[in-house]
Amino acid sequence: MLSLDRSSVGPVGLQTFAAEEDRRRLTGAATKAVVRLMRAWGATNAEAASLLGVSESTWDRVKAGRWDGVLSQDQLTRASALIGLFKGLHLLFADSMADRWPQLVNRGPVFDRKSPMDAMIEGGIPRMLEIRQYIDALRGGL
Repeated sequence: MLSLDRSSVGPVGLQTFAAEEDRRRLTGAATKAVVRLMRAWGATNAEAASLLGVSESTWDRVKAGRWDGVLSQDQLTRASALIGLFKGLHLLFADSMADRWPQLVNRGPVFDRKSPMDAMIEGGIPRMLEIRQYIDALRGGL
């Protein structure tokens, strides 16, 4: 039987993105994933920048792989919500609808007759998390 010495692992808890060391470690993977999903969703530079919570000039550098900054706690939370939404959509839809859905006007109560992308831009992190939970609920993940 495999035994794990918990003292060498450290405390297990909720990821908060509060520690700069964690943010520095996660930033590269998060920005690469967000660039790919924004491309898949057909987001404009302005939409992508707004969703990640950066300026358009910073988004241009992120997209080109020339940004060496560290995402803030809020920006990593945004990236996490977007990545989770992308994954949930691809589990829910077996076709190209997964990548078209964020741009389509939606009549659900979470969206107020806006596209999910517009609703997330307008509502910020709370709406991003709400939409991610909505997709998780639709696919039976909650």
